[in-house]
Parts: sequence; structure tokens; C-alpha cells
Amino acid sequence: MLHVETDVVAGDWPAADWPALTRAAVAAAFAETPHGELADAPMAVEVAVRLSDDAEVHDLNRQYRGKDKPTNILSFPMLAPDMLVMLANSDDGEVLVGDLVLAAETVVREAAEKGWSVTDYVGHLVVHGTLHLLGYDHELGEQDAEQMEALERAACAKLHLPDPYEDHD
Repeated sequence: MLHVETDVVAGDWPAADWPALTRAAVAAAFAETPHGELADAPMAVEVAVRLSDDAEVHDLNRQYRGKDKPTNILSFPMLAPDMLVMLANSDDGEVLVGDLVLAAETVVREAAEKGWSVTDYVGHLVVHGTLHLLGYDHELGEQDAEQMEALERAACAKLHLPDPYEDHD
């Protein structure tokens, strides 16, 4: 069973039902991948989402990625992609897939630049981050980027979110 733990720990996040939004986004991302059956597995399959601020994300980005700046979302997978495949037949009780950390100031600014609501943009970012937790990586090459973008578009469409890769200019 899919469990999404959502904590608002820092930053100026607008009022929203963040637990429901993040759970829907994580579930939509899972559903678009071959790992979709894990959402209904007998064990607890957990993703943690932390809504924080630019300062924390900047520190994490510098520490773990060597990039001295904030970013909108960071993904910290706890399992290698090949381990996800083996989990489908497991009854281990609980599996932590990974953590997502979002930066309020960057997310709010980017949402405004795109003309999106903050909640819609967070929904897209959580889909994007969840796909990273599941082993997808748009930075590995054009084919990988296209595959990940297709999954994101499909998940966002099911959530009634705008197409994240459509040019709205």
C-alpha cells in the first residue's frame, strides 16, 4: 500500500491540502510506470515529501549535488531501480522508496513565471520527483528525457494539471 508522508516544515507555502495533493501526485507517477503495482502491494511503500524553503534546499543541493544554489525539488532515492522490480513479490512490511524536498520560494516564483497555481506546480514537481525516485533520469540523454517527459505528461493529465512541457508563451 502506498503511503505518502507530507510535512510542511519551512517556507511560505499557501494553504492547501498538501497531504492529499502529494499523495495523488505520487500515486499518478507510480501508475504510469511498470512499478504501478507497488501502490497496491501488501507492504507499506513509503515516499516522504518535505515542503521546506530555499535555504534548506540550497544546503542539500550543495551537499549532495555539488550545486551551490537552491532548486525547486530534490529527490533522494533509497532504492536502486533493480530493487524496485524485486519488491513486487515481497512482503517485507515496509519499504522507503525515497524523499522529496521542495523549496518554497523557488517553487512560488517558478509557478508565477509559468502562470500556474502553486498547487498545480507542486503536483507536477512531485510527479517529476517521484519518477526520479523510481529510477528515471532526464539528464542521461535525449531518449531518457523523452521517456520521462512522456510519463510526466500522462501523470499530469490524469491529475488535470497543465502539460508541463507545453510552451505557454
